Amino acid sequence: MSEGGWFTRLRAGLNRSSDRLTGSIGAIFTKRKLDDEALEELEEALIAGDLGVTTAARLAAELGRKRFDKEVTDEEVRQDLADDITGILEPLAIPLEPDTARKPHVVLVMGVNGVGKTTTIGKLAKLHTDVGRKVVLAAGDTFRAAAIEQLQIWGQRTGCTVVYGKQGADAAGLAYGALEQAKAEQVDLLLIDTAGRLHNKDNLMAELQKIQRVLGKLDDTAPHDRLLVLDATTGQNAHAQVEAFQGMCDVTGLVVTKLDGSARGGVIVGLADRFGLPIHAIGVGEGAEDLRPFKADEFARSLMGLS
Repeated sequence: MSEGGWFTRLRAGLNRSSDRLTGSIGAIFTKRKLDDEALEELEEALIAGDLGVTTAARLAAELGRKRFDKEVTDEEVRQDLADDITGILEPLAIPLEPDTARKPHVVLVMGVNGVGKTTTIGKLAKLHTDVGRKVVLAAGDTFRAAAIEQLQIWGQRTGCTVVYGKQGADAAGLAYGALEQAKAEQVDLLLIDTAGRLHNKDNLMAELQKIQRVLGKLDDTAPHDRLLVLDATTGQNAHAQVEAFQGMCDVTGLVVTKLDGSARGGVIVGLADRFGLPIHAIGVGEGAEDLRPFKADEFARSLMGLS
């Protein structure tokens, strides 16, 4: 997919988020002076758009610093907000690039059930195989037969080896075997799926820590990335998920999925502002090409309804 094609998909995917925000901003700013009342209404609109209380206050204050007591249009406000949102996101728009010195670069992929974790692994595999990298997938969510089958389908689609075991098998043992195989084959990237049973937090924490411990026996620097997949439709609940997984193991980066099914795309801005974690990729659809590396300016302009 071309860059222009992706931007069109992103705009379409963020349509519900954008409509909510641009509609609210348009209702506030019909050629009026930027006064305290307007700024308060803007802050409320940004909170309603899922940017979060702290981030909304920061963005409104920055707009007030630049344009207070001046006449503004809604388009000027949206342009200024897009620029400021880009400023928050730009340092964190970091693609997931394997370290070529490592064979393999090991990525542990985490997230609660239903966020699209297994599909995300498949789409990441496609992104990397499309540029000639050799990838192995490990079906470490051994509690769900569907997750194992799903990963096998992605393996067939992308030409990647899939390491899997029986349902209920020891996830840490499977991850160990996958790393052994990936090292022997000198592959570029190993993507390890994990269970997402957050309702059983103690067991999940123990399992994730065991996987990391066991991987460390073969490579004391592995896993090299601990990626958390979030579903945009959960809105502010995504903050609680980041906190929960940060408490279990050191999350190194985020992927946000299902932006096309939500009016809550603004949550990405609040997450970036609060946690400062790299955002590696975003998803705006079911297709294999609907997950792409995150670009701050494209996202901010799409969110604010700017072409």
